[in-house]
Amino acid sequence: MHVLMLSWEYPPRVVGGIARHVRDLAHGLVAQGVKVTVVTPAAEGAPSYEKEGLLSVCRVPSGHPRAMDFTGRVMQLNFDFLQETLALVYSGERFDLVHAHDWVTAYAARAIKHGLGLPLFATIHATEWGRNNGLHNDLQRHISDLEWWLCYEAWRVICCSHHMRGELVHVFQLPADKIRLIPNGVYPAEFVTPPVPAGFRERYAAPDERIVFHVGRLVREKGVDVLLEAFARLLARFPQAKLVVAGRGPHEEALHEHARRLGIYQRVYFTGYIDDTTRNLLYHLADAVVFPSLYEPFGIVALEAMAAGAPLLVADTGGLGEIVVHGRNGLKARSGAPVSLAENLLWMLENPARTAGMRRQAREDVRNFYDWEKIALRTVEAYEEVLTEQARIRPDGIPARSFSRMDREGGWPDRYREAIG
Repeated sequence: MHVLMLSWEYPPRVVGGIARHVRDLAHGLVAQGVKVTVVTPAAEGAPSYEKEGLLSVCRVPSGHPRAMDFTGRVMQLNFDFLQETLALVYSGERFDLVHAHDWVTAYAARAIKHGLGLPLFATIHATEWGRNNGLHNDLQRHISDLEWWLCYEAWRVICCSHHMRGELVHVFQLPADKIRLIPNGVYPAEFVTPPVPAGFRERYAAPDERIVFHVGRLVREKGVDVLLEAFARLLARFPQAKLVVAGRGPHEEALHEHARRLGIYQRVYFTGYIDDTTRNLLYHLADAVVFPSLYEPFGIVALEAMAAGAPLLVADTGGLGEIVVHGRNGLKARSGAPVSLAENLLWMLENPARTAGMRRQAREDVRNFYDWEKIALRTVEAYEEVLTEQARIRPDGIPARSFSRMDREGGWPDRYREAIG
């Protein structure tokens, strides 16, 4: 089996969680004997082509004039993906299916599906409707339309949580039998804590301070403003706490200002970007790791913290609420509620012995349910299910004609033409 995977981010180009998801899924599939070719944008300092065993990564440069806007850049990216795929096919590569990650790859994915007659899988990591609690402008409506279109074109849609399954059904009216729920995962071995270098902890907190740690992209839906408000309340009852916030993002300056208004800026350390080793060390040293998201389809950072054995507190929203069982492998607070978050933080800092049991359980849950090797196997089963269905539909092995040709010849029922306008 040869899978063509399209993703707009892939390490070292990391914007959000998709990059690591695609990388880890690709390696997991390869471990199952699946050949994978990832097509992704070029990244500074990274080779344009990498091959390691059954995994190939094609990083595509952009040779277009400067786009006028964001949607233009997305369209150019899809032309680049399509051009690279055609070159691969011309060079003799043959693919069994195409797997697209999020709406940014929708145009190329659809063209490859119909042009090469390949089954299309789509993983929807989040929706524009969910990220913004509704659709409030033309750009958001346009992105949501593309998400619907990608789901419509896909043979199977993969989502990572029961919450996301419900969102896809509600927002896009997807039939339940088209969706496959396959969670995100981690490789537990990557989160074994290395020896703590001398003086490392002192870079982030004084010896008598207890560390509250958050890491992630600094965007509205991650709820860091709620964490700052909760931390201000916590300090009134637990003054020896220190908040460490790692990550970059468009809300970074606003969060700095919010901390100043709350009068806690001197007790908050905004680190900016940190590498994975530093993150793992902080997971190990932290007295509480907090993810207070307002919207979180899954929350892979929670799995990373659990794999590292960190004491975990999350907002009870989306996939986070499914991963964490309150009092068993972590704690949950009401989403968007600083008082609830502060109360749970206080309990965690005051009860380190009881927290230790939850940390051990969290590590065990990751090994049992969220190891990428298990998740990759479930993905292979979904692929094989569709390839079996395709073989029944096309026993001669001849690819179906493109949608546009069938539409011109009147080969599609009216309801399909109406569905896409």
